[in-house]
Amino acid sequence: MELNVQPGTFVRKPGMDDYKEAHELPELRAHFGFRAQQITPQYFASFDQRLVADAIDYLVVGFVFMLLMYIVYLIAGLNAFRVIFIIGFSLIGLSRLIYGAIAEASVRQATIGKRLMDIKVTDSGGNRLSLGTSFARNFAKIISNLTLGIGYLYCFLNKKQQCLHDVLVDTLVVKDRLI
Repeated sequence: MELNVQPGTFVRKPGMDDYKEAHELPELRAHFGFRAQQITPQYFASFDQRLVADAIDYLVVGFVFMLLMYIVYLIAGLNAFRVIFIIGFSLIGLSRLIYGAIAEASVRQATIGKRLMDIKVTDSGGNRLSLGTSFARNFAKIISNLTLGIGYLYCFLNKKQQCLHDVLVDTLVVKDRLI
């Protein structure tokens, strides 16, 4: 007989008063290779908090871009500046994607904008994202954008206020406290 025990499966052993999730029992974690899950976060970042954080992040990336363009202008002159500006301007979105993925997988779990808004990105159990999951989440934002913004508005239909890209890769954007 094969048991399909997952970390969230409710189990009970002799001597227990009530059922517990499998990840709460050390012997099952050791046997099945589960890791102890954190308590699922209770406060989720709202749409407006996420929007402001994203605007701040684009300002940061744009400022860095403008600083680099100014340096190129000083070094290479006006003609080279025009060409590099056009190429560089098209790379702002890609730069934002890479910056977001690396920052959200970092120890702080947030970009500069998210840190200023006191929010962070976690997996569904409240744990830090791996770099691969973080890149997948940021690439999935392309899908949210291709839906003409409906992917972002999906957060209004979801109890955990997840946008489409969060649902696709099973992530949460959480706020540690309400105030």
